[in-house]
Amino acid sequence: MEGNSENTESALLFNVDNLRLAEQIGLQLLQRSWLLGTAESCTGGSVAGILTEIPGSSQWFAGGLVTYSNEWKQKLLGVQALTLEKYGAVSSETVAEMLDGLLDRYALQAGIAVSGIAGPGGAVPGKPVGTVYIGVALGEERRVCRRQFSGDRRAVRIQSCTDALQELLRLLHGSLAS
Repeated sequence: MEGNSENTESALLFNVDNLRLAEQIGLQLLQRSWLLGTAESCTGGSVAGILTEIPGSSQWFAGGLVTYSNEWKQKLLGVQALTLEKYGAVSSETVAEMLDGLLDRYALQAGIAVSGIAGPGGAVPGKPVGTVYIGVALGEERRVCRRQFSGDRRAVRIQSCTDALQELLRLLHGSLAS
């Protein structure tokens, strides 16, 4: 049974829409000769997995970090202990610092950062299960948004991946206009 649910999750993650989004992101980044990286918590590397499904993604995707623990957020991304204490791992402040660390430490031009509560446990006052912060960055421009997804753990993770890709593509399209 467990193997079937994993296969179902993979099939849902790598759906046609997500792969199209990843392809479009790749084309935009390739045209600019920019590199993208990911810093993921609740999605566990799934965004990076979708991106690397695209043939030739090594030309525009540098890699991904799964920083599930606060310790790794601090060590690998430079998230401040005070930020984690004051706002928690699931916050716009933490995701903003994850993005900054990702771009600064790894010399990237684009980034995606995700931290949230996929469930079934982990809810805290003001942050129910399904609360996810998604951050995207292009150069100096940063966007962090809060989302409230519904469904079980799998559904929250899938929605988080799709939304993260959509947000980066929106930012890329916005940078075309400027």
